[in-house]
Amino acid sequence: MNEIGRLYICPTPIGNLEDITIRTLNTLKEVDLIIAEDTRHSLKLLNHFGIKKPLSSYHEHNKFSKEGYIIDRLMRGENIALVSDAGMPGISDPGEEIIKTCIENGIEVIGLPGPTASILALVISGLCTKKFVFEGFLPSKKSERIKHLEEIKYEGRTLIFYESPHRLLKTLKDILNTFGDRNISLARELTKKFEEINRGRITEIIEIYSNRDIKGEIVIVIEGSSEKENNEEISVEDELKKLLSEGFSKKDAVKKLSKEKNLPRNEVYKYSVNLE
Repeated sequence: MNEIGRLYICPTPIGNLEDITIRTLNTLKEVDLIIAEDTRHSLKLLNHFGIKKPLSSYHEHNKFSKEGYIIDRLMRGENIALVSDAGMPGISDPGEEIIKTCIENGIEVIGLPGPTASILALVISGLCTKKFVFEGFLPSKKSERIKHLEEIKYEGRTLIFYESPHRLLKTLKDILNTFGDRNISLARELTKKFEEINRGRITEIIEIYSNRDIKGEIVIVIEGSSEKENNEEISVEDELKKLLSEGFSKKDAVKKLSKEKNLPRNEVYKYSVNLE
């Protein structure tokens, strides 16, 4: 019986090809198969480094139908490398699913360190790096995007988002209207020839990009809510107590305060659970 193979998580450069690690190159040379989000894109990378290995596609539209094929080859003792188009596989790409499936099937998953745009953008943002939250891509639909922004507007940790060029200005304006004019860092085309970093208030960044043809990969880093905003969130319980003392039912108090403070009702409800 063959020994079970391993799945290697191999980060690829987010722009500059020199950012690939020696360990990643050696792993790509040694595995039996490389599964890639876009085989044409990955083939260019492999050709650049003179690596000749079989490639198989694994992307959002075939990730479930391809699972059995990948697991079968691993169970037969073959080693497989997972790569994304750029950066760390499993972050905002379908690699997350095959990693979970391998773990569920007792297949060893070995992660290699390497480039990831979110952390690089955070480090060079000039904003707080002690605590942060990665939000990935916001919903493309405006109503859903605003709803989600409302849910996280009082988050005190630094926030990191990915965004597409054609939606950038709409997203920035929605963030401005929901969060207020906070400090922000916008990183575009990280490590590439036309890398650009702009820091300032959200209004300033909107002005910079308002009359431009926006292209490339974008990472938005935003400072967390201010102490004043956090205090407002903490005061919800006191406000509820006041409304209850005035004769409001718990249900009506939650509804009224949610509307007044523009907070999700379920968030206000959490504060009401332990109140008499």
